[in-house]
Amino acid sequence: MNQPAAVGGAEAEAELEPEPQPSSVHPAVANEDQKWPGSASAPASGAKEKTTSTVPLLPPPPPGLPLAARRALASLSEEAAKLRRSRRSEEGKPGRHGRLKKTKRVVTVDTSKAKTSAEALKICIQQLKWKEFPTGRRHLCDIYWHGSSFHDGEVSSSGQVNKYPGMTELVRKINFSRAVRTMQELFPEEYKFYPRSWILPEEYQTFADQVRVSKENDSSWKPTFIVKPDGGSQGDGIYLIKDSNDVRMLANLHSKPAVVQEYISKPLLIDKLKFDIRLYVLLKSLDPLEIYIAKDGLSRFCTEPYQEPNSKNFHRVFMHLTNYSLNVHSGNFIHSDSVNTGSKRTFSSIVTKLSMRGYDVKKMWSDIITLVIRAIIALVPELKVYHQTYIPPGKPGPTCFQILGFDILLMKNMKPILLEVNANPSMRIEHEQEISPGLFEYVASPVDEEIKVAIIRDTLCLVDPALKKNNRHQSCLTDGAADSDKEETIEAELHDMNGTPSSKEQNWSSLCLKQVFPKYSRQFSYLLIVDRIALLFIRFLGIKGSMKLGPTGFRTFIRTCKLSNSNLSMASVDILYIDIARRWNIIRGDRGESGMCFQAFMEAIFHLAQRRYKTPPLREQVEALVNFCEYQLEVQEDKHILYGRGTTDQRLSLTMYQPEGSRSGATNHMHLLNRMSMSNRLPASSLPTSADQQLVNSMSSRVTDCSPAASFSPNGWDNLGCRFCRNANQSCSVIGLSDVRSQRLKLTQILRPSVTSYFM
Repeated sequence: MNQPAAVGGAEAEAELEPEPQPSSVHPAVANEDQKWPGSASAPASGAKEKTTSTVPLLPPPPPGLPLAARRALASLSEEAAKLRRSRRSEEGKPGRHGRLKKTKRVVTVDTSKAKTSAEALKICIQQLKWKEFPTGRRHLCDIYWHGSSFHDGEVSSSGQVNKYPGMTELVRKINFSRAVRTMQELFPEEYKFYPRSWILPEEYQTFADQVRVSKENDSSWKPTFIVKPDGGSQGDGIYLIKDSNDVRMLANLHSKPAVVQEYISKPLLIDKLKFDIRLYVLLKSLDPLEIYIAKDGLSRFCTEPYQEPNSKNFHRVFMHLTNYSLNVHSGNFIHSDSVNTGSKRTFSSIVTKLSMRGYDVKKMWSDIITLVIRAIIALVPELKVYHQTYIPPGKPGPTCFQILGFDILLMKNMKPILLEVNANPSMRIEHEQEISPGLFEYVASPVDEEIKVAIIRDTLCLVDPALKKNNRHQSCLTDGAADSDKEETIEAELHDMNGTPSSKEQNWSSLCLKQVFPKYSRQFSYLLIVDRIALLFIRFLGIKGSMKLGPTGFRTFIRTCKLSNSNLSMASVDILYIDIARRWNIIRGDRGESGMCFQAFMEAIFHLAQRRYKTPPLREQVEALVNFCEYQLEVQEDKHILYGRGTTDQRLSLTMYQPEGSRSGATNHMHLLNRMSMSNRLPASSLPTSADQQLVNSMSSRVTDCSPAASFSPNGWDNLGCRFCRNANQSCSVIGLSDVRSQRLKLTQILRPSVTSYFM
């Protein structure tokens, strides 16, 4: 019998027969040269057409199908064949061994909420050859770029967002000053980079008293103070005062919350002008903490020669305030295409000039990096509280990152002073220019474009989901290697993802973001004590999504950590909670709300630490209290493992073999025993021997090799076995663990006497 031809075309239609024939092949396609698409007896020549396309092949038409239906089916078959060919062309050409090459997935970015950073973002996306959605997208994107806050748009259940929930609130003048003050109480020497501050109106009397006493002690002291509204931005509402009785400050005392700070009256000058530094910092991750600093930033100059503040020049904002939004309206403001001149320059040009004048710029950079890390560490604890509120652990939600703007002033001795932190630093790469009276247009700013495009592009590279998926991020500026090595690694990744770079890509400057944490974490790990307190606070919140600790949660914290004793009754605990929570709710304006906020919890921790440990300094008292709480929680967890539901043997059989990445129950118990011995809670004779420790380590590592495919049943010793190979009470064919039961019994004999004697 001749091979049938494909249905379709004028010749095929002419040969279609209306009556069926007794054959497994439809009469319409019998006695033709080609086969119906998808038939089982396709010619060998069609083997090359095999594909992994998901478009299904159509089966042969059933016998007795009417002519019109056969024609429609033939047309549908033709469309299916075209779709398969198009899918095959999209997947790429066949590689070696006839396998099709997979195309690289394009990263998608939603820029519908980007606002003023849209132009710079567009350039970066084009350079990376990603896909931009400027008006949004029905389907999920990989990255969402918000202009103002985390809540700019509808929060996605996946992807990445360039804002952290709560960051905008935390870097406001008052909240940031409180966070830094908490760290100053614990580490006074480390946090001298932030000017002495008072919060108005609640601390006005303290401010007035301290100023009066200082003047009485030193008659030559003639300070100047700067008042910054809590919600102000771009220099709006900022003014200078000489005395606490200033009329303007008193008039706004209760209507506009603000921060008053000591004014830095002796700044470093260049060309007789005061300037500050806008440095860009990427907070890539909260847990683990990852911080990157841009190697270049902006230097923003005043437009009038600087003079120390006096009664005649107090109101000359173009002399004292470096804000671009203010000075741009000065007739002396200079827009320059050069990075070395004008009223806005690159920070690298300033560093070069200072180096030529003999200043120690390496020491300056070291101090700036230290300042940034310490400031971020002050912000992170409460930021974690916000994060668990809006993105609870274990629930679907986006991952976050954020670019922050640090405004830093250099003193004459090159010491950096932190003025403020901006949650939404401007990423605009153009400026307004008046082309006729009252008529303005936006003109490109080469200085802004050089700095900001590089920062956004590097940020996108670091959060690229392809790097995260392939676990390649460990080579992206994360090691302690030389900077040049890191840059080459990143560029190689870009070349791998995007093919051969264009001429424009080849002109990119080297990557400007440098990791500083955890790279330098050893120098700053001791500052993370407040972060540990935040974890305690979150643990006892009770209600997921809550930001305030209720009275029940506070009592549970005291009981669980065994902080109540003869000197601190539970009645005293209740009074302490009520007093602190009520005062902080009044301070924050939450008069109608109940509960203890994180700052109030910090005050309670300080109080408990000073009451329990009488020897100062405060840092050592607080650290001792936190260590004690963490120890009690660990004891409770291990006690729960041993004496939870079921017998001890069953609990051990359940917890000993855990998935890769978590410590086995046996190792947990070994760790607990060693800690109890160090604290003289257990005799040394009850501790496991080195041979016992080797047995535990061996069993843990051998079982981890087969997880999570293989796990062990907690249904008692008799039913013990591997769920993967089903060999109960026998050697496991997957992990090769012979005589599992006897080894577990041996382990139980090691652990049970010492642990049970301690708990019982």
